[in-house]
Amino acid sequence: MSMSLDPTTTALVLIDLQHGITALDVKPHASSQVVANCARLAGAYRAHGATIVYVRVALGEMVAHQTDVGGSHGGSLPPNACEIVPEAGMQPGDALVTKRQWGAFYASELDQILRRRGVKTVMMAGIATNIGVESTARAAFDQGYDLVFAEDAMSTFSAEMQEFAVTKIFPRMGRVRSTEQLLAALPAA
Repeated sequence: MSMSLDPTTTALVLIDLQHGITALDVKPHASSQVVANCARLAGAYRAHGATIVYVRVALGEMVAHQTDVGGSHGGSLPPNACEIVPEAGMQPGDALVTKRQWGAFYASELDQILRRRGVKTVMMAGIATNIGVESTARAAFDQGYDLVFAEDAMSTFSAEMQEFAVTKIFPRMGRVRSTEQLLAALPAA
């Protein structure tokens, strides 16, 4: 399915491409592949005037909830756990948002950044697909943004979780495409 996007009204929102998250064992796409695809998208969309937003979770500062399944980070965190990995391609001028919940909109400046830059379409990628990406996407959908999902630039804890999100949830909120399709959606130079 071909599509076109206006990069001047599009934001690429990259979820949790930080040392403490990219070190996790994710599927179906390895963290290194997710980060590489995110960096390719960021570079191409940045060059066309899109807003690029890196989101990181403040590990160790998240509100503790009583759950049946504990958090994914037991024990102490490495000192750089919350830093964006260099391979993600963050550049001066890109926005950096820190979140303390699964979703990046709650109690952060993300919505203000997007609205002040005239963003209408939010492209989602990052780790983990059905946690940070999906939580942020649901909030963006509720706030009226058009959504695009870079399926091979996100991953989660099992292939089944990924498959469910990208075939059952995301198509109800927006458009699901590959990195190559999203690069092809940019205007010709």
